[in-house]
Amino acid sequence: MSIPIIDLHCDALLRMHKHGYEFFNTPELDVNYEKLVNGHVIAQAFAIYVHPELSLVEKRATAIKQIEYFRNEVLREGVVHIKKWADFETLQPGQIGAFLTIEGVDFFGGDFKIWHPFHQLGVLSIGLTWNFPNEAADGAHSHYGRGVTPFGKEIITLNNQHKIFTDVSHLNEQSFWDVIEYADYVIASHSNARAVCNHVRNLNDAQIRAMIEKNAPIHIVFYPEFINGTTSASMGDVIRHIDYICSLGGKDLIGFGSDFDGIDFKVAGLEHAGMYQNFINELLKYYSEEQVRGFAYANFLNHIPR
Repeated sequence: MSIPIIDLHCDALLRMHKHGYEFFNTPELDVNYEKLVNGHVIAQAFAIYVHPELSLVEKRATAIKQIEYFRNEVLREGVVHIKKWADFETLQPGQIGAFLTIEGVDFFGGDFKIWHPFHQLGVLSIGLTWNFPNEAADGAHSHYGRGVTPFGKEIITLNNQHKIFTDVSHLNEQSFWDVIEYADYVIASHSNARAVCNHVRNLNDAQIRAMIEKNAPIHIVFYPEFINGTTSASMGDVIRHIDYICSLGGKDLIGFGSDFDGIDFKVAGLEHAGMYQNFINELLKYYSEEQVRGFAYANFLNHIPR
């Protein structure tokens, strides 16, 4: 049985920009066209990420270059640009939807006007920062204690007005709780359960319960360090996180956010997007087809902003 997949996070644009890879079938990419087809991935989020240590000019140049790769390499025959939520409803059999997200607004440089052209480009989810503090928020490795800044709240307000997700995956706890308070549309695009793996990038029980109360999607990430704290993991280890979030009442919010092309160690048997159906077959041993379809795509489609 082949079940369609929607994946909320990959870093293919970063690697394409860094190495000049072509998207169609470059084997070094975890996510390329052939692998998406083989894995029956019907929609893939492509993150725009820039390293926080670059100058502002370099950050903006990097973001623009990644968009060029998205337009010129990813959006080819068989891949359609999802620019608004309604576009999911018009995907045709055999098509793959591709949409942009932002992993850290560092390249905004504290200027909320930069938000608008990226909205026009079809960005559908924005994470305020990546692990470290910036003008918008404190990240998972930040100890400033600021949480979301006034600039970050401006970004959230724009997200709310235009029905864009605010992503909590890389935030520290104070920033997380601020987003829960201020954002109408919240998602964790690639996070696991801290009770299963005690890592700062994972969500604790209170955070998971808050996400459930907010009716906010929680997408599981496939990085072994966030799965079991080591450099190797099995699909069963990933399922432990799904089991745990289900036990807290999150069954209908779970999805996938692989972090492919952004991770240096992989889950055995799930090393790239083309191997997604291996994971589906493993899940079907423990969950009903309806539940697995929920994890794979239906839960997300049920919770996109309307």
